[in-house]
Amino acid sequence: MIITRPATYLHRRWSHITAEFRLLWKHYVYQSLLATVVLAIVLAVLRAEHAVVVASIGATAFIVFTMPGLSTARPRRIIGGHIIGLIIGSLCFLFPHASTASSIIVYSASVGISMFLMVALDAEHPPASGTALGVAISGFSPAIILTVLTASILLALAHRYLHKYLRNLT
Repeated sequence: MIITRPATYLHRRWSHITAEFRLLWKHYVYQSLLATVVLAIVLAVLRAEHAVVVASIGATAFIVFTMPGLSTARPRRIIGGHIIGLIIGSLCFLFPHASTASSIIVYSASVGISMFLMVALDAEHPPASGTALGVAISGFSPAIILTVLTASILLALAHRYLHKYLRNLT
């Protein structure tokens, strides 16, 4: 026996989403395209072996282009958070972690320490803890440093100069 919800439930659920989308559809498209362009530039610079760091940049793009009003979308926090993530991830990569247990400790410490420093230095940007984790796992190189800094600066500039055109989409 299949139990279905009443059609009115589904209608109410979709009508809310559709009404909001109808109201802001140009912003959804515009802001998604902006995020796509910025990330295309980042991915053109980044090599495939450093792809683990791209996830944090993608999360930053999501925050900047869908929730520009959040404090974590501010340029100071984007750049500062990713710099903290780079430094902590690089330092954690230098610790020996040959066994699985030591790797777990080092990788989780990279996230915990980066969180602590971001909060202490008023540079909270959640995706930057992903940068710390990615660098701790894959290692640091000039390419990763350049890519993360370039991406965070580009996203911060996009927020700074496009902020008046961006809307919170959530």
